[in-house]
Amino acid sequence: RPHSVSITDFGAVGDGRIVNTLAFQNAIFYLKSFADKGGAQLYVPRGRWLTGSFNLTSHLTLFLEEGAVILGSQDLLEWPVIPALPSYGRGRELPGGRHISLIHGKNMVDVVITGANGTIDGQGSVWWDWFHNKTLDFTRGHLVELIDSRHITISNVTFKNSPFWTIHPVYCSDVLIQDVTILAPPYAPNIDGIDPDSSSNVCIRDCYISTGDDLISIKSGWDEHGINYGMPSTNVCIHNVSGQSPTSAGIAFGSEMSGGISDVFIKSVRVANSRSGIRIKTGAGRGGYITNISISDLQLENVSVAFDFTALYGGHPDDGYDPRALPVIRGISIRDVVGHEIGWAGCMAGLEEAPFRDLCFANVSLSVGAGAWNCSNTYGFSERVVPSPCLEL
Repeated sequence: RPHSVSITDFGAVGDGRIVNTLAFQNAIFYLKSFADKGGAQLYVPRGRWLTGSFNLTSHLTLFLEEGAVILGSQDLLEWPVIPALPSYGRGRELPGGRHISLIHGKNMVDVVITGANGTIDGQGSVWWDWFHNKTLDFTRGHLVELIDSRHITISNVTFKNSPFWTIHPVYCSDVLIQDVTILAPPYAPNIDGIDPDSSSNVCIRDCYISTGDDLISIKSGWDEHGINYGMPSTNVCIHNVSGQSPTSAGIAFGSEMSGGISDVFIKSVRVANSRSGIRIKTGAGRGGYITNISISDLQLENVSVAFDFTALYGGHPDDGYDPRALPVIRGISIRDVVGHEIGWAGCMAGLEEAPFRDLCFANVSLSVGAGAWNCSNTYGFSERVVPSPCLEL
């Protein structure tokens, strides 16, 4: 970028104690003036920079130097409440609005979050306690949420201890997330890693994720709200990603998938010490579709269920959902899979009125313990699969 300023130019103090929310807000307000002059960079040097939520702007690079740590404030008032997303109709955890993310942005173009492997730490433990104690009035905020934006790059940064989902691009296009590390304790509730949501042309590559929920979960809105909003997630590439989630999945689809998910290409993924390798979560009332999914070169180690697909997943935003809105799950190709210390090879539960169709498994070798396959309302094709799959496959 032709223009650059340091956060210290705006009075920020990196001692981990002084709150720098106003410094971040003022710096980005100042840098807006360079949007039509090639954009600008906000440089964050070594230090511990405590802050509440702040909004990014177009044609901006947020650069974290090695040793730079942006710390999320543990003061609830530093995370204001904003309206629910229209494709969700309410907060994901509680009715009404939701707390804003620590790093936020809307209607932007050409935004970069990068650095020399600096860290963004949401200090989420207090949020996890509030969640468990049921003392929150609104849904927790994400660590990074970018809305209605395009040409987004997130790279070379470590993200830690998000209050809720870690990186959430929603209604976005042309998103690259590369060389990112995401960390949270396994007991942290619902701390997804990366959740592309109603977004297109998304590439996630060369990342390591260890969290308390899905490493990556592709979404597109919740029940009637997602159906009405009608924005799918499409053309998503996931390559060379590894990680672990003792409570959930390596790669998940849903459960909020009511706007549809299609054209997803997953290759060279390593999942260890996790509940499931690949998971589909949907149910009656979701509507939508999951189709044209290609998964190859998958390595699993110490995973309870290699492939966990269910159309019996519950949880609805309100009583306005239509139980006749049935999901369409078809056209999923999975090949070149090796798994060791696997509990179950596959658990597949489609709906009688809307079975899973056109599932293809090829060149799959799993060393299983407790069981092989358990399938209902599932149809497809298989070749060179060990242990032998359900007759329907």
